[in-house]
Amino acid sequence: MTMHRTTRIKITELNPHLMCVLCGGYFIDATTIIECLHSFCKMCIVRYLETSKYCPICDVPVHKTKPLLNIRSDKTLQDIVYKLVPGLFKNEMKRRRDFYAAHPSVDATTRSNEDRGEVADEDKRIITDDEIISLSIEFFDHNKAKKTGVAEDKQSKEQVNNKRYLQCPAAMTIMHLRKFLRSKMDIPCTYQVEVMYEDEPLKDYYTLMDVAYIYTWRRNGPLPLKYRVRPSCKKMKMSHLQQEGQNSTGRSAESDSASDKACSPAGVPSTSSLPSPGTPLQSPHFPHISKPVNGASTSAPAPTRPFPFGNKPRKASLNGSSLSSGLA
Repeated sequence: MTMHRTTRIKITELNPHLMCVLCGGYFIDATTIIECLHSFCKMCIVRYLETSKYCPICDVPVHKTKPLLNIRSDKTLQDIVYKLVPGLFKNEMKRRRDFYAAHPSVDATTRSNEDRGEVADEDKRIITDDEIISLSIEFFDHNKAKKTGVAEDKQSKEQVNNKRYLQCPAAMTIMHLRKFLRSKMDIPCTYQVEVMYEDEPLKDYYTLMDVAYIYTWRRNGPLPLKYRVRPSCKKMKMSHLQQEGQNSTGRSAESDSASDKACSPAGVPSTSSLPSPGTPLQSPHFPHISKPVNGASTSAPAPTRPFPFGNKPRKASLNGSSLSSGLA
């Protein structure tokens, strides 16, 4: 099984695609020539085409007589530049406001709000690394997620109160949020914690800013996240090996088959038997854990599981080797 490694790309590696060759700065009001699709700052390309009718990069003729007819504003490219370059949008909006404040004689009534610098980061959905994002985290109930319509409208106050709200930096990763949940709830390492958006698990390297951009968070409320707790892969493999050892004995008695069913992988704790969704951030009880977890001692003793085949030892063959099991 191949592991997919993800590397973070530095902004300097993307600079050739985000910078104007005429001024050497990041695109402002990105404008593209429709003949060759090369982009420049709007002010830079307009000034350049006053004295030349060819593209500054590839020398393709823009237009024989009126080159300004063959250039178009590229809003998508400009939004990408604003979201990739920290602080660029905020600085540009401030520069425009300062310009119109210093030149009151300039008529700005015909300009858009963005041209006048009166658009905030929230309206443009620009998120910075140091920004604080409000998020909600709640237990993911698969059965509840299937219910739609009237059932969703009749949410009780108790269900609403089950949500927990946090304020975290936008640069915080999902891995940090998983570690927080594991520490807060004292979840042992035999279980894995997954953070989800709706019903889709999120990658560990995603930041909250990445999640907000990928899933088009509109800032109309806290960023809605969910979590679930499942047995780790190692524990599931051990249960699968135990099932193979039990199936190889060949016992067909009804009492034995009923006991085998109790110890089969179906008996592995599922998501619904783990932390209660009513208190998602409170420490749940894991009765099978007898040692302290994360420094917190568990007062409840570990219950003894009845041996499925009585007190008699039994032998099983696993991978060609003889194994014996029984009670001391």
